[in-house]
Amino acid sequence: MTESIEKRIAFQDAREMVAVLGNNDEYLRILQELPCQLIARGNELMIKGTDKDTALAEKAVNELLYLYRQGLPVTEHDVKYSLKLVREGREEELHRLYTDTVITTYRGKQVKAKTLGQWQYLKTIAENNITIAVGPAGTGKTYLAVAMAVKALKNREVERIILTRPAVEAGEKLGFLPGDLQEKVDPYLRPLYDALYEMLGMEVFQKHLTRGTIEVAPLAYMRGRTLNDAFIILDEAQNTTAEQMRMALTRFGFGSKLVVTGDATQIDLPAGKQSGLTNAAFVLRNIPGIGIIHFTESDVIRHEIVAAIIKAYQHYDEQKKKKSRERRDGDDRHTGK
Repeated sequence: MTESIEKRIAFQDAREMVAVLGNNDEYLRILQELPCQLIARGNELMIKGTDKDTALAEKAVNELLYLYRQGLPVTEHDVKYSLKLVREGREEELHRLYTDTVITTYRGKQVKAKTLGQWQYLKTIAENNITIAVGPAGTGKTYLAVAMAVKALKNREVERIILTRPAVEAGEKLGFLPGDLQEKVDPYLRPLYDALYEMLGMEVFQKHLTRGTIEVAPLAYMRGRTLNDAFIILDEAQNTTAEQMRMALTRFGFGSKLVVTGDATQIDLPAGKQSGLTNAAFVLRNIPGIGIIHFTESDVIRHEIVAAIIKAYQHYDEQKKKKSRERRDGDDRHTGK
């Protein structure tokens, strides 16, 4: 019979305990999936079980406690992801994940990777001239790229930030819309503005915009330019054509970084048009200085139902393709091809 042991984790106060174990012990119930007893009493968590199981639980809780003591809120995703990595024996990677901070926003919030996929994404941006990130919504592709751009600008590694995305809904022909260029493209660039507001604050962002150290423009306005000493983010790149992507990539200049982000499952191009994102990820996969990242549903940080929706649609698309292939094969056999 395996001997049962007991370990205790002491919290500084009730607030810290609630932050780590959740309101009404909602996070504690997730942690209780481990094969040991976890009992909250006073300001302590008592863990009972085998040496191996109590050690796993202790590591998971201590990582969450470490996260909270750095000034970060503990979320349901953090609890489930910490539990997953600890179970896989990857607690060192988990600790590294929670230790590295990209930047601190103007309100004091630390921007960090929340998954190992995101951590690898940040590492790839740091180590390469060009990074192509392909993945579903909610994986932090745009947000983390903006954070890295702001960090580079603050550290004087670049002289300006250029944010661009294709205005597919307007067919890249914005002349018929009322207002000046900024007013015409604002609806398409709003997610980029939102990320910059959070990083810098409205006032600082507006100053950078006025000075030209931050430029936000549709992809069509990048043609004919060479962009030196800039951190360039091409967002929603799944809606570029192969020709537009080639144009964007060749704008790259000395002292610059380029991050291309997009979701290959949300292409709004006309039928028959190849996405520049998927094309570039394939064509450039072996080029030195270009890093390519593929996110999965496990990197989705939004509500857990979003990951489930992404998975369901992926399954649906796969089944649809399978039926299409079977129908095509049946037609070929019927016609004797």
